[in-house]
Amino acid sequence: MRLFVAIDLDEEDYFKQIQGQLPKIKGSFPKTFHLTLKFLGETGKKDAIIKKLEKIRFKPFKLKTTKMGVFPSDNYIRVVWLGLNENKDLMKLQEDIEKSLEEFNFKKDFDFHPHITLARVKFIPDKKGFIDKVKQINIEEKGFEVKEFKLIKSELTRERPIYEDIKTYTAISK
Repeated sequence: MRLFVAIDLDEEDYFKQIQGQLPKIKGSFPKTFHLTLKFLGETGKKDAIIKKLEKIRFKPFKLKTTKMGVFPSDNYIRVVWLGLNENKDLMKLQEDIEKSLEEFNFKKDFDFHPHITLARVKFIPDKKGFIDKVKQINIEEKGFEVKEFKLIKSELTRERPIYEDIKTYTAISK
């Protein structure tokens, strides 16, 4: 079972409006949006992971969109993303998730970069022109309140990944 831990973001119209401003590329565009906190990959330890994540306590917090960028570099573009503000509560939640799952030996995310994937790129004929156009896209800052995170199953298909919520973890009241 392929699993990851994420925060669902329900502002689909906002993200689709930004996607619509991207220059033409060969690639895929997510239809739902989330902030991945920890990618686990293939594992048969779902029940044990559920129990470990249940021990995490966090209070609701706010996130705000900031700027657009690409991974891994301007010369080799595989992902177009929308960044989020630096937030100590988000970083603590991600760190707590990392620590709670250490015993399973998942690959550690040493350089967590909070972002929302807007596009997965297969081919761009003019990378410089693409980057220039992406930098010109005007991003309206958008705020989100985070009240939960989820353990999610991801099934890869030819068309797109299919996601299924396994368990939702709710913030404690303030």
